[in-house]
Amino acid sequence: MIARACDVPQDALLQVYVGQGATYTDCFEVMSPHAVTLPDLIEAFYTTWLFRLERLVLAVALRRRIPDAEVRALAQGAPEFAVWRVEGREDAQIMLRDRAGHTGSYLAVSGKEGGVTRLLFGSVVLAPPGQPLGRVVRLLVPLHRLYAKSLIRLAERKLRFT
Repeated sequence: MIARACDVPQDALLQVYVGQGATYTDCFEVMSPHAVTLPDLIEAFYTTWLFRLERLVLAVALRRRIPDAEVRALAQGAPEFAVWRVEGREDAQIMLRDRAGHTGSYLAVSGKEGGVTRLLFGSVVLAPPGQPLGRVVRLLVPLHRLYAKSLIRLAERKLRFT
Protein backbone atom coordinates (compact mmCIF):
# COMPACT_ATOMS: atom_id res chain seq x y z
CA MET A 1 0.00 0.00 0.00
CA ILE A 2 1.11 3.53 -0.72
CA ALA A 3 1.33 6.12 2.03
CA ARG A 4 0.53 9.64 0.98
CA ALA A 5 0.26 13.06 2.53
CA CYS A 6 -3.26 14.16 3.41
CA ASP A 7 -5.00 17.02 5.17
CA VAL A 8 -5.41 16.74 8.91
CA PRO A 9 -9.07 15.73 9.39
CA GLN A 10 -11.27 18.47 10.86
CA ASP A 11 -12.21 16.30 13.85
CA ALA A 12 -8.63 15.14 14.52
CA LEU A 13 -7.03 15.70 17.90
CA LEU A 14 -4.04 17.01 15.89
CA GLN A 15 -6.21 19.76 14.33
CA VAL A 16 -5.67 22.08 17.32
CA TYR A 17 -2.06 22.57 16.16
CA VAL A 18 -2.73 23.24 12.48
CA GLY A 19 -1.86 26.82 11.56
CA GLN A 20 -0.97 27.67 15.14
CA GLY A 21 1.98 30.06 15.02
CA ALA A 22 5.44 28.51 14.75
CA THR A 23 4.44 24.90 14.30
CA TYR A 24 4.98 22.20 11.76
CA THR A 25 2.17 19.70 11.26
CA ASP A 26 1.72 16.87 8.83
CA CYS A 27 -0.52 13.89 8.28
CA PHE A 28 -0.09 10.75 6.20
CA GLU A 29 -2.58 8.05 5.28
CA VAL A 30 -2.57 4.54 4.00
CA MET A 31 -5.57 2.31 3.30
CA SER A 32 -5.76 -1.13 4.85
CA PRO A 33 -7.93 -3.78 3.19
CA HIS A 34 -8.97 -4.98 6.66
CA ALA A 35 -10.97 -3.62 9.57
CA VAL A 36 -8.42 -2.14 12.01
CA THR A 37 -8.99 -0.79 15.51
CA LEU A 38 -6.95 1.94 17.16
CA PRO A 39 -5.34 -0.54 19.61
CA ASP A 40 -4.35 -2.71 16.62
CA LEU A 41 -2.74 0.28 14.90
CA ILE A 42 -0.93 1.46 18.03
CA GLU A 43 0.59 -1.97 18.62
CA ALA A 44 1.55 -2.50 14.98
CA PHE A 45 2.97 1.02 14.56
CA TYR A 46 5.19 1.04 17.65
CA THR A 47 6.47 -2.50 17.05
CA THR A 48 7.52 -2.15 13.40
CA TRP A 49 11.19 -2.85 12.77
CA LEU A 50 11.71 0.83 11.91
CA PHE A 51 10.15 2.16 15.10
CA ARG A 52 12.09 -0.44 17.11
CA LEU A 53 15.21 1.45 15.97
CA GLU A 54 13.77 4.65 17.41
CA ARG A 55 12.90 2.79 20.60
CA LEU A 56 16.52 1.61 20.80
CA VAL A 57 17.79 5.20 20.56
CA LEU A 58 15.25 6.26 23.19
CA ALA A 59 16.25 3.36 25.45
CA VAL A 60 19.85 4.59 25.39
CA ALA A 61 18.75 8.16 26.15
CA LEU A 62 16.38 7.03 28.91
CA ARG A 63 18.80 4.41 30.21
CA ARG A 64 16.06 1.80 30.31
CA ARG A 65 14.52 -0.79 28.04
CA ILE A 66 11.24 0.02 26.31
CA PRO A 67 9.53 -3.38 26.07
CA ASP A 68 6.62 -4.35 23.84
CA ALA A 69 4.56 -4.63 27.03
CA GLU A 70 4.62 -0.80 27.23
CA VAL A 71 3.28 -0.61 23.68
CA ARG A 72 0.49 -3.06 24.53
CA ALA A 73 -0.32 -1.03 27.66
CA LEU A 74 -0.58 2.16 25.58
CA ALA A 75 -2.84 0.34 23.12
CA GLN A 76 -5.08 -0.71 26.00
CA GLY A 77 -5.32 2.74 27.58
CA ALA A 78 -2.11 3.54 29.50
CA PRO A 79 -1.53 7.30 29.88
CA GLU A 80 2.09 7.26 28.67
CA PHE A 81 4.67 5.42 26.60
CA ALA A 82 8.46 5.93 26.67
CA VAL A 83 8.88 9.74 26.38
CA TRP A 84 5.27 10.51 25.39
CA ARG A 85 2.17 11.27 27.41
CA VAL A 86 -1.33 10.84 26.05
CA GLU A 87 -2.72 14.30 25.42
CA GLY A 88 -6.05 13.03 24.11
CA ARG A 89 -7.68 9.74 23.23
CA GLU A 90 -10.95 8.75 21.63
CA ASP A 91 -12.14 5.41 20.29
CA ALA A 92 -10.51 5.95 16.90
CA GLN A 93 -7.66 8.41 17.57
CA ILE A 94 -4.86 9.21 19.98
CA MET A 95 -2.61 12.26 20.39
CA LEU A 96 0.68 11.98 22.26
CA ARG A 97 3.07 14.80 23.29
CA ASP A 98 6.66 14.35 24.36
CA ARG A 99 7.31 15.25 27.99
CA ALA A 100 9.21 18.40 26.99
CA GLY A 101 6.19 19.52 24.95
CA HIS A 102 8.06 20.13 21.69
CA THR A 103 6.69 17.31 19.52
CA GLY A 104 3.55 15.27 19.19
CA SER A 105 2.36 12.15 17.40
CA TYR A 106 -1.14 11.36 16.18
CA LEU A 107 -2.58 8.00 15.16
CA ALA A 108 -6.12 7.34 13.94
CA VAL A 109 -8.28 4.80 12.17
CA SER A 110 -11.34 5.52 10.07
CA GLY A 111 -13.55 2.83 8.57
CA LYS A 112 -14.49 3.00 4.92
CA GLU A 113 -16.90 1.01 2.74
CA GLY A 114 -16.15 -2.66 2.18
CA GLY A 115 -14.13 -3.21 5.35
CA VAL A 116 -11.29 -0.90 4.24
CA THR A 117 -9.71 1.19 7.02
CA ARG A 118 -7.93 4.50 6.59
CA LEU A 119 -4.85 4.58 8.84
CA LEU A 120 -3.47 8.00 9.76
CA PHE A 121 -0.20 9.14 11.28
CA GLY A 122 0.46 12.79 11.93
CA SER A 123 3.11 14.86 13.68
CA VAL A 124 3.52 18.27 15.19
CA VAL A 125 6.71 20.16 16.06
CA LEU A 126 6.25 23.22 18.25
CA ALA A 127 8.76 26.05 18.47
CA PRO A 128 9.37 27.64 21.87
CA PRO A 129 6.89 30.49 22.52
CA GLY A 130 7.74 33.60 20.53
CA GLN A 131 10.42 31.88 18.42
CA PRO A 132 10.37 30.57 14.86
CA LEU A 133 10.99 26.92 14.07
CA GLY A 134 14.71 26.26 14.06
CA ARG A 135 16.75 25.88 10.90
CA VAL A 136 17.63 22.28 11.81
CA VAL A 137 13.94 21.37 12.10
CA ARG A 138 13.23 22.90 8.70
CA LEU A 139 16.17 21.03 7.16
CA LEU A 140 15.00 17.71 8.64
CA VAL A 141 11.42 17.97 7.37
CA PRO A 142 12.05 16.04 4.10
CA LEU A 143 13.73 13.21 6.03
CA HIS A 144 10.92 13.22 8.61
CA ARG A 145 8.28 13.01 5.87
CA LEU A 146 10.00 9.96 4.37
CA TYR A 147 10.30 8.39 7.84
CA ALA A 148 6.64 9.10 8.66
CA LYS A 149 5.36 7.61 5.41
CA SER A 150 7.56 4.56 5.95
CA LEU A 151 6.26 4.08 9.51
CA ILE A 152 2.57 4.14 8.59
CA ARG A 153 3.18 1.94 5.55
CA LEU A 154 5.11 -0.61 7.65
CA ALA A 155 2.36 -0.61 10.29
CA GLU A 156 -0.25 -1.35 7.61
CA ARG A 157 1.90 -4.13 6.20
CA LYS A 158 2.39 -5.61 9.66
CA LEU A 159 -1.37 -5.55 10.24
CA ARG A 160 -1.97 -7.23 6.89
CA PHE A 161 0.42 -10.11 7.54
CA THR A 162 -0.21 -10.84 11.23
